[in-house]
Amino acid sequence: MADPERARKMADRIKVIIAKRLERGLRDPRLGFVTITDVKVTGDLQHASVFYTVYGSIEERTDSAAALKAATGMMRSEVGKNITARLTPSIEFIADGIPENAALIDDLLREAHERDTATDNSKGTATYAGDADPYKKPREYEEDDALEDDAEAAR
Repeated sequence: MADPERARKMADRIKVIIAKRLERGLRDPRLGFVTITDVKVTGDLQHASVFYTVYGSIEERTDSAAALKAATGMMRSEVGKNITARLTPSIEFIADGIPENAALIDDLLREAHERDTATDNSKGTATYAGDADPYKKPREYEEDDALEDDAEAAR
């Protein structure tokens, strides 16, 4: 088991190497505008999961996924040339769900705002089913209370 700090450093290095290689371009015309968001390396440094996002439509995302899958071997050899490890980790490209999650959160926030607005609008026309405050009752004075009040006033 490798040191977690070493695994993190290797993941950062792999992220830079792959991003630079993608910046130089691949010969695959299916590859779209790809951004490497994160890299996770296992504790034994044998496997690297590369998370990416693609800017564009669903068709461009699937085409880019196929292009990255086809370029996995070339990317692994590029990583092997540029890291100082005994073994080159296997590489797996995984589409990152950040854009979909962000869109879902935006939809939920918009729906919550609409419901809040509807609740605020209904407050103005709402009426109580019974009294405004059914638990608050006016105080009823008894003769003993009146005598106590007179005694306190005399003191």
